[in-house]
Amino acid sequence: MIRRFRLVWPDRRPFAGRAGRPIRFLAASDEPDPALEHEVNRVALGPLDGVIGCGDLEPYWLSFLADAFQVPLVYVRGNHDRGGAWDAHDDTVPRPLGAGGGTRLAGIAIAGLEWPGVPERDNRRRGGLAWVQALRVAERTFAARLGGRTEPVLVVSHAPPAGAGDAVSDAYHLGFPAYRWLMNRLHPPLWLHGHTTTASVAALEAVVGPTSLVNVTGAVLVELVPPGDRAA
Repeated sequence: MIRRFRLVWPDRRPFAGRAGRPIRFLAASDEPDPALEHEVNRVALGPLDGVIGCGDLEPYWLSFLADAFQVPLVYVRGNHDRGGAWDAHDDTVPRPLGAGGGTRLAGIAIAGLEWPGVPERDNRRRGGLAWVQALRVAERTFAARLGGRTEPVLVVSHAPPAGAGDAVSDAYHLGFPAYRWLMNRLHPPLWLHGHTTTASVAALEAVVGPTSLVNVTGAVLVELVPPGDRAA
């Protein structure tokens, strides 16, 4: 069964003209969910506004999800997203969000944090590059706020922030301190990530201050509703 997560999004502007309908994303990472191969299960999820990939999924699967639901795709690469189809520059999927990149999906501002150094020859942890990513996101976000555009940001990463949804018993699957720094300053309402295996953590959701973090390994249906929604 596809997990579901519902959150009040603290900005009404993306919901203008939607007649009360929530913004609905399918977020996925790490492990293709075989349930989504069956049309009956996809139909049961209902219409979507976009697919969000949090890394370690092959281009064919990302393309399949976007095509099956006929919606835009936004994704970051994970530590295993190199070689094979990735080196072939498969044009069936759009370009990923780069290190500290940004975009919009269904009117929601999105900041992307791919695995630091994913194009390199190995996929070791590079905490210094994680800081470069975090500083890029912070600089762009605070510049927008100084320019008069104040809006919440949805963060999409492969690895989680340190101490929030990570596996403390596994050094490779610890979160990045740079991401924790970013979270504590940016205060995003929602942070979606993968990387951490579901068997290594006690829970797949965490709350740190105003931020909800969701491990989307497999697939999660994310519903955002405007402030004041009684059903939230």
